[in-house]
Amino acid sequence: MPQTILIVDDEKRLVSLVESYLTQEGYRVVTAFNGKDALGVAEKEKPDLVILDIMMPEMNGYEFMRNHRTKHDTPIIMLTAKVEDDDKVIGLELGADDYVTKPFKPRELMARVRNVLRRVGKSEPTGKTLKVSDIVLDRDSREVLVGTRNIDLTPSEFDLLAALMATPGKVFSRLDLLDVIQGVRYEGYERTIDTHVKNLRSKVEVDPRNPHYIETVYGVGYRLSKG
Repeated sequence: MPQTILIVDDEKRLVSLVESYLTQEGYRVVTAFNGKDALGVAEKEKPDLVILDIMMPEMNGYEFMRNHRTKHDTPIIMLTAKVEDDDKVIGLELGADDYVTKPFKPRELMARVRNVLRRVGKSEPTGKTLKVSDIVLDRDSREVLVGTRNIDLTPSEFDLLAALMATPGKVFSRLDLLDVIQGVRYEGYERTIDTHVKNLRSKVEVDPRNPHYIETVYGVGYRLSKG
């Protein structure tokens, strides 16, 4: 049974991206976009860990922690755009186990998730291997098989493919995929993703000009075919 992680943030694009990363790491993800709704989701889903933004409408992260901590000792990682030490201290005093300052790289957040779960005695997530159609991706060994072919990918190509495979059929914008490579809120050139996708297709597709796996959604971005 995979561990459940609740993401609470009013930035829907950020939530979607972090959800994709957690899913490809083998976690089950539930979401909320303000602290008030998050209390209900947490009560129903009993998450193993909460990733919590501080500045949100209706009920901010501090208020969520005050309420949630009266009943539960769920580990919490704060996401905050604030860098003042006092804000971090307040969160830690209210029961946060760790914090990540925005902007952040998804890999940093994943490492903190693993560290916090390990500290509280939670086991590692299951489901380290992704399989869609005849593509198999192993996150531990970072190996990719297409049929019987072993595919050699760059780190960026591997991360892009893993994100697409974690949620087949989901459409990712170029900015979403750029975040996967460079980190959330990275300000760069979205069109560089087209080059990465072109290179990835040249390695996994039988005919890169007529792709079977990695589909273009014109005007939006890319998705992985479900079958």
